[in-house]
Amino acid sequence: MNHAAILLVDDEASIVELIKTVLYKEGFTDIDSAGTGEAAILACQSKVYDLIVLDVMLPGRSGIDICPFLRQTTNAPVLFLSARISDFDKLTGFAVGGDDYITKPFNPLELVARIRSQLRRYLGDAGVPEPVQNKEGQHGQPPQGNARQERQPLQQNISYDFGRFQVDETAGELRVEGEVVTCPALVFQLLLFFCKHPNRLFTKSELYERVWGEAALSDDNTVMVHIHRIRERIEMEPANPVYLVNVRGLGYKLVQRSGKEKGQA
Repeated sequence: MNHAAILLVDDEASIVELIKTVLYKEGFTDIDSAGTGEAAILACQSKVYDLIVLDVMLPGRSGIDICPFLRQTTNAPVLFLSARISDFDKLTGFAVGGDDYITKPFNPLELVARIRSQLRRYLGDAGVPEPVQNKEGQHGQPPQGNARQERQPLQQNISYDFGRFQVDETAGELRVEGEVVTCPALVFQLLLFFCKHPNRLFTKSELYERVWGEAALSDDNTVMVHIHRIRERIEMEPANPVYLVNVRGLGYKLVQRSGKEKGQA
């Protein structure tokens, strides 16, 4: 079974060991750690990770500072950990490229649940180990064996064409006017969800439940930030969207269009 590669970035050794122990018990085996932002950047340049848990308060450059640099080398989900709980801090985390935000102190089992949720969107079920019985002994050592197998190729190409932009589900690519545009994992997943349901209206709560999969944790600000990030990529004028539109008081829908927009050469 495929096992995801996870990078933990936190300067508190006790927190890193706690997360590692819980993840090992849950069947994850490929787990690295870094204590500074600079070390995290170097790690991502030398290895492909499937998810990054990133502390906000790091020595030197903060997690908020380094996230844009991480995004230059990876589209893997970034899950922020922080003692800061204000909406502004959360929105800042999403704005710089984060996919989720958990405040300290946190429940380790909730953290694992969110990690699984992000990985299923990024890798599919085949990339996420099922919960396993604890066979590690007293010190939480990882099980032995090959931590990561080669993934099976997908057999069918699935893509969606909206004229100005195309979304290739199989390749995980967004192309705008023929050019590949990078997307953080959850931005891509939200856009893909809209592509699968063109011209259909969704409330923010429905989007959160269908894409994030956590109805009880519904957060309107999270949805709005990701809507904005999609518009920055697919719209000619993000402030005046013609594709991903808002129906005031009701929700959002992706309008099915074909061909070139008016005003394009």
